[in-house]
Amino acid sequence: MNTNVNRFLAAERALRTAAPHRLVEEVRRVLTESYAVEGADLLMADYGLTVLRPVGGEREPGAETGLHNTPQGRAFASQQPLLEETGDGRVLVHLPVSVRGDRLGVLSLTAAADRCGPDAVAEWSDLAQVLAREVVIAERDTDLYLRARRRSRLTLAAEMQWRLLPGNSRVHREYAWGAHLVPAYAIDGDNFDLSADDDRLTVTVTSGMGEGAEAAQLTGLTISALRNARRAGLGVADQAALADQAVFAHYRGRAHLSVLLLEFEFGTGRVQVVDAGSPRLLRLRSGAVEPVEFEPQLPLGMFEETDYAAQEFFVEPGDRLVIVSDGVHATAPDAERDGLRALARAITTTRLLSAAEMPGAVLRVLAGHREITTPDADALVLCLDWFGR
Repeated sequence: MNTNVNRFLAAERALRTAAPHRLVEEVRRVLTESYAVEGADLLMADYGLTVLRPVGGEREPGAETGLHNTPQGRAFASQQPLLEETGDGRVLVHLPVSVRGDRLGVLSLTAAADRCGPDAVAEWSDLAQVLAREVVIAERDTDLYLRARRRSRLTLAAEMQWRLLPGNSRVHREYAWGAHLVPAYAIDGDNFDLSADDDRLTVTVTSGMGEGAEAAQLTGLTISALRNARRAGLGVADQAALADQAVFAHYRGRAHLSVLLLEFEFGTGRVQVVDAGSPRLLRLRSGAVEPVEFEPQLPLGMFEETDYAAQEFFVEPGDRLVIVSDGVHATAPDAERDGLRALARAITTTRLLSAAEMPGAVLRVLAGHREITTPDADALVLCLDWFGR
């Protein structure tokens, strides 16, 4: 076994055995002692995906780096290493920190220019992915990395919602997806969930009623009921029926929740759908955007023992599906809030972006490039690129 492999395995072992709250210190020690790197910072993307914030780094507390139009932000968006010359014989190397396409942040290194060859950068990139995996595991034991993601305090409802979410993006052989929620620090009832096994992918997008912690509790109950039914091996119609019963049993019709349930078959592209409320689905195929319409059914929890029926359609390799909650339309210009024209244009405008980057860009386009700080309602955009098998 060669020296480089031994060195990497030793670095991986050091991170795996480090205390959860000391991962940054450990990766910095490994890089300086084993790779002659002069400094290292871990920057985490904030919940709103607007800035990168340091975790226990050498910068002053609270320092932030913009995600747009900065070298660190470009490395985060492209998911590729980016080298930045400093002019003094050193290079800043910005490495994506991600797990299976879920983008957590950037590891920024300072090293002498003559040590930044392709093999070294590739090895550092692999180490950044090891760090990402360990950060995800460490979040079970420490709040350090979650605190770094916060530009301001989350509302209680937002705290409840973010702990339900499966992340912001993923990349797999058959598909890639990304999602964005606003207001990130005060989201109430909108949510999404995804789960895949060997032959199918299930996607759930919910749009809850009410505000604050009560809306989050309603969504939490619904997501848990849907997961319980899905993990029992039930189809989307039965998942909706059991979640409907759970919500009605608790609220007796006083509260309900809209949901769009989709189950994709990898081998055929067949999609089973239950449309129980307001989330809308649009498809970008061959450059054209069109809504995919379904027979509407009752939101979950309105009545006792509602029956749900699955409908179906087919996706093709190269399709991009975009699911939006009803709050998305509130971000469009006033003259077009009654239709899908602005949303269709935004989807077309952002068609060259990755699935991870597209949802946030759509919301910015709809807001007329204004920062969305206090939208009229929760807004959720989920993008799914289908590659097929």
